[in-house]
Amino acid sequence: MQDILEQLEEKRAAARMGGGQKRIDAQHAKGKLTARERLEVLLDEGTFEEWDMFVEHRCTDFGMADQKIPGDGVVTGYGMINGRLVFVYSQDFTVYGGALSETHAEKICKIMDQAMKVGAPVIGLNDSGGARIQEGVASLGGYADVFQRNVMASGVVPQISLIMGPSAGGAVYSPALTDFIFMVKDSSYMFVTGPEVVKTVTHEEVSAEELGGAITHTTKSGVADMAFNNDVEALLMLRRLYNYLPLNNREKAPVRKSGDPTDRMDTSLDTLVPENPNKPYDMKELIVKTVDDGDFFELHWFWLAA
Repeated sequence: MQDILEQLEEKRAAARMGGGQKRIDAQHAKGKLTARERLEVLLDEGTFEEWDMFVEHRCTDFGMADQKIPGDGVVTGYGMINGRLVFVYSQDFTVYGGALSETHAEKICKIMDQAMKVGAPVIGLNDSGGARIQEGVASLGGYADVFQRNVMASGVVPQISLIMGPSAGGAVYSPALTDFIFMVKDSSYMFVTGPEVVKTVTHEEVSAEELGGAITHTTKSGVADMAFNNDVEALLMLRRLYNYLPLNNREKAPVRKSGDPTDRMDTSLDTLVPENPNKPYDMKELIVKTVDDGDFFELHWFWLAA
């Protein structure tokens, strides 16, 4: 029995290490957190319950039978954000570049199915190079299953995507179907195909940032809602956004106590809006002075490009 427990602990340690210390160091060198570190920042301490920690891919082609890592490149499960239930998946770029395999997709689909059953939001921390090419149509079929769940969950539970790495192809089709998309500047990208393919096909030279960087998608295409300077800032702001959302389509938005008196007077509002309708005024100042405790969460900060 002791031998079995030791083997189990060894597998747990292997799953926690992902692609190994060398790749974890490379991830940190880019200013990025690992999949598990991101979950530690996002979720309330000690609330994460992981599912399918020991799942491995089934591919036997191209020598993949000898390259198996427990977890198969994605950490899935559920936890709490400010005491409220959420289902999450976090792709691990240290394992095959976060590429999606058949079993990788099954893990994501499993938590999405459960989220719809219990009426809880789904958050995806995306850091993936797309489909795992060694598995061919099996990995592409896995993406189809994920897309199907995105459509089924739409309007039922909130779906939030945080793009935290160079996501291409299928890795960005799914986030595009979700309700909110956050990105990290200088380290996350969203494009159907990368700059090298664009150059080969159209003979145009374009950088990854111009093609699908955080600034491009928050100031030009409007695909992403917000962009942040680093992983930690993005995850903390995602926690804040979560405070405003209902858990599902049968619940109302959360209500919390406010220290803002109902009879509060703000005489500056009397003069904030000019009598001349042709004169501009600061709309943000008006909103902040009107809402409880000045608590306002703005989406689509287009001025981030400045």
